[in-house]
Amino acid sequence: MTGTKAVAIEQWCQTHHRAFVRFDYSGHGQSSGSFESGTIGEWLSDALAVLDELTEGPQILIGSSMGGWLSLLATIARPQRVHALMTLACATDFTQRLLMPMFSQEQKQQLIEGGSVLIPCDYDDKTPYPITQNLIEEGQQHMLLDGPIPIRCPVRLFHGMQDPDVPWDFSRKTCERLESHDATLTLIKQGDHRLSEPAHLQLILNSLSQL
Repeated sequence: MTGTKAVAIEQWCQTHHRAFVRFDYSGHGQSSGSFESGTIGEWLSDALAVLDELTEGPQILIGSSMGGWLSLLATIARPQRVHALMTLACATDFTQRLLMPMFSQEQKQQLIEGGSVLIPCDYDDKTPYPITQNLIEEGQQHMLLDGPIPIRCPVRLFHGMQDPDVPWDFSRKTCERLESHDATLTLIKQGDHRLSEPAHLQLILNSLSQL
């Protein structure tokens, strides 16, 4: 929640006298809890608790990477509370569509026998982070790309075409599956996973102002 995008959006909201709430999922950032014990369902519960207890009226949800997937799930769970949705480098269904194909046979065996596997992290302190068998298995309950996605509010998706972590095709497939007739996908040719360069932020804020 202290990332460049979150801070830039907070500043925009202050300038335009808009309410703004940001949070870290349990086991992430400033929130308590263990990342290793987390699941998609648990983090979705975090998002719904924030939406239910800390906001009033229709909201614009913004989610980045895994948060993009979770914002989709939150919108499905609370359609009456969401005015519009914005995703940045959306990692829909990443547990099955990104992680599992990435794992070697040895890593898959390690998941089964040891319950977790460490994968490298290119950000922050470079510390590898654990992916658990529980995360993979529980994530199957929240898959969206195998059928229509029942979201009908306006949706704006952004994805960098140089994203080394989540291929931009994830956002394309997500956009195709949305039932919304007001959904657009913006591909940023030189954009990476973070989409935190000034020009990228300006695109995001311009879209936010239109929503």
